[in-house]
Amino acid sequence: MGQQFKELSEKHIRFIRGQKLFFVGTATADSRVNISPKGMDSLRVLNPNHVVWLNTTGSGNETSAHIQQAPRMTIMFCAFEQEPLILREFHLVFIS
Repeated sequence: MGQQFKELSEKHIRFIRGQKLFFVGTATADSRVNISPKGMDSLRVLNPNHVVWLNTTGSGNETSAHIQQAPRMTIMFCAFEQEPLILREFHLVFIS
């Protein structure tokens, strides 16, 4: 069963910093869910409650179109080596 945390722990932050690949999920009220693989050293943990991610254009940039209409995003990190771990972050998105 999944656990919920109020903020990222040091273990979570170390895990996130070690990931080369993560997935971003977005959707609007009337669209399909879009799940996109991301990486390229584009995400930083600012503190236990805030991350910043640089969205670069892809094959249509559906992620950007979605968050302009519905500022919600799920980021998922998966361990593919060593100890199994799936970590999901649920965010309200601010565009700057």
